[in-house]
Amino acid sequence: MRLTYLQLRELWFPFLLLLCSLSISPLQWASVRVAAQEKSTTTTQVDVGVILNTSTYIGSISWTCMLLAVEDFYAAHPNYNTRISLQLRDTETDVLSAAAAAVDLLQNVHVQAVIGPQTSTQAKFIAELGNRTQVPVISFSATSPLSSSHSPFFIRTAWNDSSQVKVIASIIQSFSWREVVLVLEDSEYGDGIAPYLVDALQEVGAHVPYRCKIPISATDKQIKTVLSNLNNSQTRVFLVHMSFSLAFQFFRNARDAQMMEHGYVWMTTYGLTDVVDLIGSSAVEVMKGVLGIKPYVRETNKLEEFRERWREKYKIEYPNSSITEPTVFGLWAYDTVWSVAIAAEGVGAMSSTSPDSNTTKISSNLARIGTSKTGKKLRDLMLNINFNGMSGNFHLVDGQLESSTYEIVNVLGHGTGRRRVGFWTPTYGISGHIRSKTDLRVITWPGGDKTAPKGWQWPTSGKLIIGVPVKPGYGQFIRQDENGTFRGYCIDVFEAVMKALPYNVPFEYKAYKDVKGASNGTYDELIYHVYLKDFDAVVGDVTIRANRSLYVDFTLPYTESGVSMLVPIKDKSHKDAWTFLQPFSTGLWLATGASFVFTGLVVWFIEHRTNEEFRGPPLQQFGSVFYFSFSTLVFSHREKILNNLSRIVVIVWFFVVLIVQQSYTASLSSMLTMEQLQPTVTNLEEVIRNGRFVGYLNDSFIPGLLKQFNFDESKLIAYNSPEDYNEGLSNGSVAAVVDEIPYLKVFLSKYCKNYTMVGPTYKTGGFGFVFPKGSPLVPDVSRAILTVTQSNKMVQFEKMLYKNQSCANWGDTTVTSSNLNFNSFWGLFLITGVSSTFALFVFAVLFLRAHRHILMNDDAENSVCQKFVALAKLYDQMDISSHASKNAEQVEPQLTTDLPDSRFLTPPGISDHMHRDFYSDSDTGTPLGEEGTPGREIASQVLDPLSFSEMLNGRSQ
Repeated sequence: MRLTYLQLRELWFPFLLLLCSLSISPLQWASVRVAAQEKSTTTTQVDVGVILNTSTYIGSISWTCMLLAVEDFYAAHPNYNTRISLQLRDTETDVLSAAAAAVDLLQNVHVQAVIGPQTSTQAKFIAELGNRTQVPVISFSATSPLSSSHSPFFIRTAWNDSSQVKVIASIIQSFSWREVVLVLEDSEYGDGIAPYLVDALQEVGAHVPYRCKIPISATDKQIKTVLSNLNNSQTRVFLVHMSFSLAFQFFRNARDAQMMEHGYVWMTTYGLTDVVDLIGSSAVEVMKGVLGIKPYVRETNKLEEFRERWREKYKIEYPNSSITEPTVFGLWAYDTVWSVAIAAEGVGAMSSTSPDSNTTKISSNLARIGTSKTGKKLRDLMLNINFNGMSGNFHLVDGQLESSTYEIVNVLGHGTGRRRVGFWTPTYGISGHIRSKTDLRVITWPGGDKTAPKGWQWPTSGKLIIGVPVKPGYGQFIRQDENGTFRGYCIDVFEAVMKALPYNVPFEYKAYKDVKGASNGTYDELIYHVYLKDFDAVVGDVTIRANRSLYVDFTLPYTESGVSMLVPIKDKSHKDAWTFLQPFSTGLWLATGASFVFTGLVVWFIEHRTNEEFRGPPLQQFGSVFYFSFSTLVFSHREKILNNLSRIVVIVWFFVVLIVQQSYTASLSSMLTMEQLQPTVTNLEEVIRNGRFVGYLNDSFIPGLLKQFNFDESKLIAYNSPEDYNEGLSNGSVAAVVDEIPYLKVFLSKYCKNYTMVGPTYKTGGFGFVFPKGSPLVPDVSRAILTVTQSNKMVQFEKMLYKNQSCANWGDTTVTSSNLNFNSFWGLFLITGVSSTFALFVFAVLFLRAHRHILMNDDAENSVCQKFVALAKLYDQMDISSHASKNAEQVEPQLTTDLPDSRFLTPPGISDHMHRDFYSDSDTGTPLGEEGTPGREIASQVLDPLSFSEMLNGRSQ
């Protein structure tokens, strides 16, 4: 039986004692024996179980690293009172052998900790044994996620598989791949990472169409069947997560199946990235172009020295192996031994006993294992350990090694091996440099390409088979020439969009027609053929509808969306004898007339006492009021305005009249010279209410839309072309045509003068391109549509579609009145009304103030009514003392009284016209004092202020 290096190391001290006993004296032998006994009593052995499969790459590499770790640790810490002793149990990869080894170590060896097992499947079971016995189970290679709350005594001294899913998702996102197929080992190791990968990929906009599982013991035939299924799918991005041996077998068959060529993307998780170093050139040849990730380990002098010593030791242990590098798992194994040794020293002396000679065989009685008294303390110490290990900083978070930076490597082939092309850090994400944000280095993809593959490929002949609808009518959108070439607006947009893609997509058109050349079905049936995979896409005037999206995916729309109604237009203006009244509404006419009258009355009231032109008989004054106000409309009034207050009123009124006059002239000219085109129908409800017929384009979804508005299906008439629309609308067969806005605009570009679009616009999705569900082309084509629609190309396409014409009736869906109403001018009327009222108020205040002695007379015999009658008579008299009257007298002869000194007879506060009133007859103007006593009596009464009230009474009688 071959002795391991650890067993040889344990035998060297007794063998040395034997040699010394042959050459030294009994006294010297006694002293050496005492020294040996003293050494054995100063240290305590701590048994630590190790469960590995040394026949595997990870097992053999890790065991050598662990042996070196024990030597290096106690060489660096010679004064420690504890010495860990590694008890190896070399097992197979199955769970049963690992469980039996764990029971043996726990029950017979009484180990204080277990390092291992090697696989995640084994770790899940042995972790339960650790929880039951409270013995820490420490694994550096079981990377599948395992809940620390369910397994408190399980410690992972490796990076959790879930930590690398962000790296993978970032790579997928950086290359804009939308689909990733997971190729997993059918085991706990493969299933553990899958949910985390799916969630991470969904966060970056990618999804997993399906997962491919390969059994651990799969044959080449089984793998070839799996590869054939993968090759028949359109996705070309594959992520492989499996063990070394199975992965090498898988990639070898993939190369044979010509799936390591142009257009394919192969990525590996960090559990597989080291396969090139382990297997060598044979792995390089079958994995050319593979992109992998692995934990980043910083190069140091200590690490380089360790590699040299590891190579020497590994060569001794495994002389036939070609492995020359310790993997990351080996470095984690090295750091794991150091962490256990540090924790063991912290616990101190343990109740560790040698296995009983009568119990060397593994017992199945788990109840005899018992519970460790020091396992909890050992676990707690390990969880708080922090040191700079061989793989980097050793720090446990939530029971597992804290992850940090990943490196991205690329397998180059041709004996070159692999090359680092970038890093992933929590700070910068994907980057070409570890400490800054830069682009990745150039990657060599399968087939030797330097350009990143688009990530998908059609499984057909390599071209997209695009279905194109065939129907008569609107050939401006889609048509087929006599030579079979497809043309039209939809074809032009689609080809421009495909050219805008960042990669080339070959395609060919296929008409959806029967043997007679007619359409082979409706648009819904054509779209369903995409769902049945008879077509890879559909290009044409296909509207995006909710029911259709259940079977296919649509791109963004490339036309205006919506459904509207097309109706005839007629000139509804009546040009008869009363057309001149139409520019103003009834309310505006009434307001204008009332303003004329009110303004004339205000001017008369202010000018009446001072202006001879506003005096005379009542009938003449009434005529002057209306003549003056209405003559201002054409600015032909002849009356002179003498008072400043009336001048203010007239100036404001002229401003109002000017605006009203100009508005009337403009509105009347428009009515007489322009057609008042208005639609015959304004909304769909009117058509339904009157039971009229409605036309629509044949094979469209319009009938289903109209049914939602309770439209009678028997009132629908299908048409095939714009010419049919024109004929039906012109002869009255239909009251309106309901169709999508792009069709109506094409129709109006030809028949613009006779029709218009009216009514509300019913929302639809617009025209879009059709692709199968989950097609990776949809997001790329949608982005390309945005690029084309925002460029000048779209303007050119629309000019060709509408024949470079623009119809004013396209968006004219509202009917407005052409006459003017009071709401447009109420501000003007308010200004003139306020100014006139204010002037009238000021004049009244000044008049009453000048004659306030009449109102203030306290004679009880004079009533209020008599006072106002007196004021009215005073107002009716000509005010010759005013400045305005004097100006008028300079032009016309002034009438004077025959009383030479009458001004001296007037009491204070009585005006000259009052003086004349008292001394002359109001009717004849004859002075009363010349004929007899009545005049003298009045004069004497005037001279006596106390008899003024009697005069009022006498006059009133």
